[in-house]
This record gives sequence, C-alpha cells and structure tokens, in this order.
Amino acid sequence: MRKVLVLGMTLAVAGTTAVMSPAGATAAGAEAPATATLGALAPWAPETARGAAAPAAPATVARSVQLHTYAYGTGTSQTLDAYWATPRSGRQPGVLLLHGGYWLSGDKGSWKTFAKKLSAKGYAVFAANYRLSQQKHWPAQRSDSSAALAYVKRHASRYHLDPNRIVVIGASAGGQLATMLGTYGAGRKSVRGVVALSPVNSPYLAYLDGGKPGARASQRKLRSAVTQLIGCTPRPQSAACWDRVQDVTPVNHVDKNDAPMLMMHSVGDFVPYEESTALRDALVGVGIRVTLTKVKGSAHGASLLNDAQVQKTVLDWVHSMTR
Repeated sequence: MRKVLVLGMTLAVAGTTAVMSPAGATAAGAEAPATATLGALAPWAPETARGAAAPAAPATVARSVQLHTYAYGTGTSQTLDAYWATPRSGRQPGVLLLHGGYWLSGDKGSWKTFAKKLSAKGYAVFAANYRLSQQKHWPAQRSDSSAALAYVKRHASRYHLDPNRIVVIGASAGGQLATMLGTYGAGRKSVRGVVALSPVNSPYLAYLDGGKPGARASQRKLRSAVTQLIGCTPRPQSAACWDRVQDVTPVNHVDKNDAPMLMMHSVGDFVPYEESTALRDALVGVGIRVTLTKVKGSAHGASLLNDAQVQKTVLDWVHSMTR
C-alpha cells in the first residue's frame, strides 16, 4: 500500500418507522419493523451518453417504496434508513448515502428527497448515521460507515439488492467518509464507485485554511472540527497526532485496488477544489478512473444536487457504475 503525506433535503413521510433492536442488526431472520409507504413512483427512462446505445436500466416498474429504519450496531447513532421497492425481476443495485455536518452534526434524514428519487430509478437506498466526533474520535466514523455497508450487504436479500453493485455517495464530511470507503481496505471489491460532494479530503489543509487571516466562519468551524475529529491539534512535531492526521486523509490509503470516483466542488465552495487534487493525482497514478469537477456557484455538499446538471451528472455516473 502506497503512503503519501498530505499537507496541503426534506420529504414528508406518511406513517412511522421503527428502529430494529441491536440484536436484529446481525440476525438475518430478524422480524422486520413497521413500514412507511412513500407512494407510487414513476419508472426511470435511461439516458444515452455521447451518442452510445443506452445500457439497460435497473429493473423497475411503478414502485411503492418502503422505508424502514434499522440498527446496524448497538449505539444510538448506528442506524440507517432503508428505501426500496420490489423489482419486477432480479436484484437491484444499491446506493449508500453518508451525510455531512463537520463530523459534528447532521442526520440521515437530510437525504430523504434524494433517496426517494434514487429509489424511483431502481435502486435500493440506504442513508446511514454514524457516531459524531463528540461521541467518539476518529476512526469511529470510518468504522461505522464500513459497518453500515456490511450490514446492507449481509441483508441484501431483504432489499432485493445485488451486494456487488453498490455505490457510495457522501457530502462534505460524509464525502470524506465516502472516499475512505473507496480507498481503505477492500476498495472496489467493497463498492463499485464513490461520489463525493465537497469532500474534506485533506483535513490538514482544511485546518490550515481555517487559521488564515480572512478565513470564513465556515472554514474556522471546519478547522475546529478537524481537531475535534482526531482528538488533538495537528502538528508534525506530535508523532501520535500526526499518525491520526495521516490516517484520516484518504490519499494515504490509495492503491491499485481502489474504487472509481466522481468528486465535485463548487467554484466558491468553502471546501475548495484543492482539497481533492492530491487524491485525484494519486488515484490516476495507480490507474483508477477518477473525475474531479469544479462547478459554478458556491453551493456546498448535498446542496450541489440542487443544480439540475450536477444532479444529472451524478445520476448518470452512478448508473454507469452499477449497470
């Protein structure tokens, strides 16, 4: 494994959901919780890219999407919302969604609108919470993201899911967790691809940017959030803390087995494009397909999806990875 040192949405839901007990998180035959029905959704018409014949879309008909909440671990934050409908035949691809919030806040519920849209397009969708940094320092957030992914794969038959066709989408802090899932450990053997929206791929660079004169309030908050995440003030002179800085930086886990990635930052993003250039270069260097895009405006994280062209790019890319 190559080592590199780096310096530089809301939906009203009818009914209620129930959280499964921790025991149900590991028992394949556990009783299913109460169901919330999100209504009938129209099928997806696949689009043709660059004049090529359109590939087969995920198997889908008019779909009545179910919403359940499950516990994938024993902690109160170790839960996920699962959205899926029964396809006409076969297994459907999946998407794991990881929220942002400086690793300090945020909730899986912020993905509801987008999760519903993905479900309409023939995906089983899973929006996961994870332990926040006030509860546990790094690497708990990575461990939880991996555990959520393992949980949905373990229970793939419940969701009519093909466990070998899962893409991870993360926003901001969740974008860093998404790129971690694509680089740390099994890489593309674990996920087909990663979409990262405004990912904090260089936490140390974010720490430095937040300390500069004229730094925005959001950048100063991110600087503080980095120290909270790793549980120390990042300085090269502190060996123990510097090890944490290296471990929290996805580029330090890059190798030839990593997952393809689509990373996006806006022009005015407080987590700038430069956060992801080192990761892009390292992935390209080992032959991994990667696209790093700068888009107009100043939107951040999941708000990038409010742009119709950005959303289309993301949906088309996910489809290309899971077909």
